[in-house]
Amino acid sequence: MISGSEIINNLPSNNVLFISNHQTYFADGIAIIHMLNATVNGRKNNLKKPSYLLQPKHNIYFVAAEETMNRGLIPKILSYTGSISIKRTWKEGKKKINRDVSKIDISNINKALKDGWVITFPQGTTKAWAPIRKGTSHIIKENKPTIVPIIIDGFRRSFDKKGLFIKKNGTKQSMEIKKPLEIDYEASIEDITKKIGLSIHQDISKKVLR
Repeated sequence: MISGSEIINNLPSNNVLFISNHQTYFADGIAIIHMLNATVNGRKNNLKKPSYLLQPKHNIYFVAAEETMNRGLIPKILSYTGSISIKRTWKEGKKKINRDVSKIDISNINKALKDGWVITFPQGTTKAWAPIRKGTSHIIKENKPTIVPIIIDGFRRSFDKKGLFIKKNGTKQSMEIKKPLEIDYEASIEDITKKIGLSIHQDISKKVLR
């Protein structure tokens, strides 16, 4: 079930950042890309009969961890469809690390925003209630994009962790596209980070309330 896709057609042609919670490595991103292409081709909250893929929007990009996109043939194929591969600053495989954000990674995201629309999962992991990574806030402050929150659900129950194989048939997935975020671009990194978490229902302080 999709709701709110009518918002997409009122967005500018570039410098748009879609932020979403994350439940599988690939199914979430693929579903969002399908939704965007369907909407710009005249569909409303509908992915049936995917003839919209005959006229895809070419300037849609998605941010993905470099190590994830190098695992297997299918991820490598997907990496050619608009992925911006980045190196995680806090994790490499199962090992915890602490390294600086790559200037090349940030530059590639900035270039993609100048060209079109970028999808990112600011938690950087499929684990629910994981902290929002501050890198997204730095990108927002630097580029001042239109920010569109998306809330997805049901993908974790439907697919395996990679999001490439169905785990349970008959489970419904949902996607809610929310209105562009009202945000003070001059606010602190901490304030912007908190607002991101709230907008995609992943602020840990609200967990007990949901």
